[in-house]
Amino acid sequence: MKIKCCQTHIEHALDMFVAEQNTFPILTELTEEEKISTKCDYCNVAAIYLVANE
Repeated sequence: MKIKCCQTHIEHALDMFVAEQNTFPILTELTEEEKISTKCDYCNVAAIYLVANE
């Protein structure tokens, strides 16, 4: 599972990940290049973080 999110939705993304996966995620910050082209999964703002289990 991978969730891309902005600063506003980081807590929601972490909560959703734990609820669905029953494990803690790995939180990483996207690179500057990825930030430009990646949108938040919850809104249309540029994503800053990747919440994932990989």
